[in-house]
Amino acid sequence: MRMLTLDRRQARRIAVRAQLLDVPRPTDLLALVRQLTLLQIDPTAAVAPNVDLVAWSRLGASYRPADTQLALERDRALFEYGAMVRPMSDLPLHLAGMAVWPEHERQREWLRANDRFRRDVLARLDSCGPLASRDVPDTSQVPWPSTGWTNNRNVTQMLEFLTMRGEVAIAGRRGRQRLWDVAQRVYPAGLTAVPLDEARRIRDERRLRSLGILRETASGTHGQVGERAVVEGVPGTWRVDPAALGQPFRGRTALLSPFDRLVHDRARIADLFDFEYLLEMYKPKAKRRWGYFALPILHHDRLVGKVDATAERRAGVLRVDAIHQDVPFTDAMTEAVRVELRDLATWLRLELG
Repeated sequence: MRMLTLDRRQARRIAVRAQLLDVPRPTDLLALVRQLTLLQIDPTAAVAPNVDLVAWSRLGASYRPADTQLALERDRALFEYGAMVRPMSDLPLHLAGMAVWPEHERQREWLRANDRFRRDVLARLDSCGPLASRDVPDTSQVPWPSTGWTNNRNVTQMLEFLTMRGEVAIAGRRGRQRLWDVAQRVYPAGLTAVPLDEARRIRDERRLRSLGILRETASGTHGQVGERAVVEGVPGTWRVDPAALGQPFRGRTALLSPFDRLVHDRARIADLFDFEYLLEMYKPKAKRRWGYFALPILHHDRLVGKVDATAERRAGVLRVDAIHQDVPFTDAMTEAVRVELRDLATWLRLELG
């Protein structure tokens, strides 16, 4: 197999373009999710929930959070699985994995010990669903043991497990609260599971296509997809989506969620973008450098800084406490960031403060 050689700028542009942060902007939510393969669900809404912030950063002002809700709950074009929003067209790639879940003996043993509880939950959902977890009785024979927050949260744990097994599905949300139902009322009928090994290969290919470039791991967790490459000045080898090679690039400026897939791999952004980032929401305020929920700033093919911003909805203001420059901003960069902040405030229906 040939070994490609890329410079860091080429590698960065492949990554940015794969995440649909180039121009022209995408215009279709479903096409966006199919390319990205997933949108991570996180309840933090210091600016906006991650799903919405990621979609806005690509689609712009045309995106409305209701678009995702309708796609999930009415059209069933998207589904929620494993704390991710995914395209329903990808469900066949997960069915074979659902059929053999769980892999760990501790989880298998708990399910075996609570088989009557499992049947009770399914019967309640079948007759009364969709339901919130608090509306499902706890008839467990053996409590779920944990040293963390899941200890004895038996109903939620069973619902999570049955979702991973494909017996239950998340039918929607009431605020932040998930509503659970039997899978056959949420997932399309008649889907054929893609065999497990083939499904893993396809998911590896789609993941590489969505990220453009990934570090090659010794364990081969990314399979043999794409083409092998080295990036000048960066140790190790990489896998590159061959369809991304030689494509034109027209950069733009974007404000990103801390959970954005462009920046979620902190080692990769350090290697390719020379960018340091840490989500500081769990740090004491006095020890934060960039802010509680600082938004990385993408400018063309570089990550150039962070914006410390908070949506104060009661006051009707998007408050900007600081713009941290990792590199000195040109006048054009400064204006581009201001435009993005104004657009973000308008989208949130807030004044920029």
